[in-house]
Amino acid sequence: MDKPQIVEYSAQSVNYSVFDVKWIPRTAKFIAIGSQPQGTGIIQVYELEENTLQLKKEIPQEKSLKCVSFGASHIRDYHVAVGDFAGKLSVLDVERPEAPVYTVKAHTSIINALDAIGGALVNCGAPEIATGSRDGNVKVWDTRQADSPVACISGATSGSRDCWCVTFGNSFNNSERCLVAGYDNGDVKMIDLRTMSVRWEINLPNGICGAEFDRNDIEMNKLAVTTLEGGLYVYDMRTQHPKKGFACVSEKNAGRSLGSHGTISGSKSTVWAARHLPQNRDIFASCGGSGTVRLWNYEYPEKRQKTLSDGLDVGVEGTLQMLCSAVISSQPVHCFDWCADLIGLAVCGAFDQTVRVLISTKLNLY
Repeated sequence: MDKPQIVEYSAQSVNYSVFDVKWIPRTAKFIAIGSQPQGTGIIQVYELEENTLQLKKEIPQEKSLKCVSFGASHIRDYHVAVGDFAGKLSVLDVERPEAPVYTVKAHTSIINALDAIGGALVNCGAPEIATGSRDGNVKVWDTRQADSPVACISGATSGSRDCWCVTFGNSFNNSERCLVAGYDNGDVKMIDLRTMSVRWEINLPNGICGAEFDRNDIEMNKLAVTTLEGGLYVYDMRTQHPKKGFACVSEKNAGRSLGSHGTISGSKSTVWAARHLPQNRDIFASCGGSGTVRLWNYEYPEKRQKTLSDGLDVGVEGTLQMLCSAVISSQPVHCFDWCADLIGLAVCGAFDQTVRVLISTKLNLY
């Protein structure tokens, strides 16, 4: 089978630090958000036109912006949720951004990450936004309600930890939903939002930079977790053993660069995020601190669970195959988003103050 390739389609230098990028659903447009040198925030809307990126709109913000999501918005509305450095959560209409649809002082410090769900999906519960902050708290917001969270989860049991990532999952009907949060000390916590209890937790080496379910609107299937010093972990979330937890396959060199002969070389480098391909949940991209983007394929074992001598079922881990790797920047690639409407089309941001549109070829062969 021919291997995929990652090709840079277009690139745009900007005069601010890019912190997040997202495609606007069902359009050829994406937004990039970040921090300007004077400490103010900015939202830019770009559109693909032939082989170029055209800036269509620029929306200044009072404070630097860190994270963004369209997940809680109905497609016809194009409402985008943004979190800023001052701890404010805002929901803006991209077409009419002057007056926020919703705004709340969500945290006492920077909102490092947010995730949203429920807007464009059917039978998956209320539209909600989760925020994780440097103040150690994770909160869940329903924008139809007043300015208080519907849930608040504290960080680590001893002292306040910096929450670096949040992600929704298991939202396959109107009552089930969970939230995974990752912290700077390596803690990963999965909260059952129906019972407001910790369903699973683990501590990994180094801080948790990213976490994402392969699909958030189905019964839990797989969870990808990335870490500060090159760790990539994929958990099979279908079978939970009371002591062993979930089966996991890991790649400890996922952030290192590749040598001239394709061998892994160099020191460990941060894996900033993992993003699953919308058209195939077993393929995902990882963003590396060495300026790399890699494509991975998760292959299931012949049987996903087995019964131990104690009579309890335990999951069986699959295998990870790296499909391809490309160095696209001299600086870390730290944010990435697939286009849900065209397979292989993606946008990413790097610390070289550049946004890039990428095309991954041959993904329809998998």
